[in-house]
Amino acid sequence: MLFVLPALAGVLLAQGPNPSSAVNPFFGSVTAASAHDDTLRLSLDQAIASGLRNNLGLKQAEAGELALQGQKNVALQYFLPNIMVSGGTGVYQHNLVAMGFGPSTIKKFSSLLGMGSTAGFNFITKDDLTQGNIQYSQTLFSGPVIAAFKGASAAEKAAYFQKTSARGEVVQQVATAYLHAVAASSEVSNARALVRQAAQLAINAHLKHLAGVAPNVDDLRAQVELKAREQELTAAENAYQKNLILLKREIGIAPAQAIELSDPAPYSELADRTPAEVLDVALKNRQDFQRVENEAVEYKAIHLAYRAQRLPSLSFNGYYGTATVNGSGTRGNFAAIGTVSMPLFREAGQRGDEDASRAQMQAVQAQLADLRTGIEFQVRSALLDVNATHQLVQVGRSNVELASRAVSDETDRVNAGVDDNLPLVTAQATLATAETNLVESLFQYNVAKLVLARSTGLLETTYRDYLGN
Repeated sequence: MLFVLPALAGVLLAQGPNPSSAVNPFFGSVTAASAHDDTLRLSLDQAIASGLRNNLGLKQAEAGELALQGQKNVALQYFLPNIMVSGGTGVYQHNLVAMGFGPSTIKKFSSLLGMGSTAGFNFITKDDLTQGNIQYSQTLFSGPVIAAFKGASAAEKAAYFQKTSARGEVVQQVATAYLHAVAASSEVSNARALVRQAAQLAINAHLKHLAGVAPNVDDLRAQVELKAREQELTAAENAYQKNLILLKREIGIAPAQAIELSDPAPYSELADRTPAEVLDVALKNRQDFQRVENEAVEYKAIHLAYRAQRLPSLSFNGYYGTATVNGSGTRGNFAAIGTVSMPLFREAGQRGDEDASRAQMQAVQAQLADLRTGIEFQVRSALLDVNATHQLVQVGRSNVELASRAVSDETDRVNAGVDDNLPLVTAQATLATAETNLVESLFQYNVAKLVLARSTGLLETTYRDYLGN
């Protein structure tokens, strides 16, 4: 499984195609309830909890685990006794002629037995039959069955780790969507503040123009600046609403339900960690690594099952039944049979099965070795991204502070009549860019920390430690 940090460059408000659950089931969910009129306040923890209940990808992983549990029970049944009980009673009528006992046959039997005349012999008979029986069978030893059960147990464990990994995927997807929506909300707030600032600048420029102390170009420039900021506000509000829809899609909230994000953008600095420390934690806790380990055990068991086809197998079958005919008393019968079976010659098929299963086993073992290296690659990449985005946040904060001071200075110069409003408009545009970059850098920093936590396999239990409050 590869964890990808979104690109550090690019505009946060840019909207690509909406992700589809047909491509990735973790973008879909089962809607838990219909929409209502009240606005739903939603924290990050609540969003993640809702995703863990309703996300489509996780539900599919849970269904896969349940299916493999069923297959394990099927494999177990081959070693458990099979006991069947049956019984019944009824009245039966028999036509002896139809069964081959015609008059000539009866005469032959009569002469052999020294019986007299068969006149009056009734060839239609009736009887009452009541019977009951119990059957028992069990496999006592079978190499293929033993290996198959071990393989099914390993497959069940692999499905469990697949489900656990899916839970981490849900946490990462939902947390990223929530943080993206929070960042978009911050963009809306910044855009509104810039609109208010541009509106005040436009009013001041217009009044100065009417008073004859400022040229018309300053008035027009201020109006253009206001319209540009209003356009940015419209785009920011649209992006924010679309991010909310995507978040609701992942956690099972109806698209029409109004929600309000109650958590602001979190920020906390992460303690320095070496790649070796993180890698050690990852190899112990990464669910995808444990899943592939169990898949290796599963395919090894399958290979051993094919090799065990040459071994003998031992089984036992038993039967006991009773029958009563026309109330003449109960008669019992039974059988106890032990069976040993061994294939004498099926060499081509057995070798073919062994070769195919050996190839599958070796492929999974190679995948396990590659995954170990891949985990180290992901850990080192995640640490680099965390360090880089942390520096971007620090630079972004400094840029916002400097741009705010520049806007304040230019505002004083314009109000004092020392300068026209062109430098002020330029300073406001610089501040808008700096605030957007800071919001994006903070979002990228939080996502990088989520990716680092996911690379350790402990995201579900430690995401708050990484993000902070």
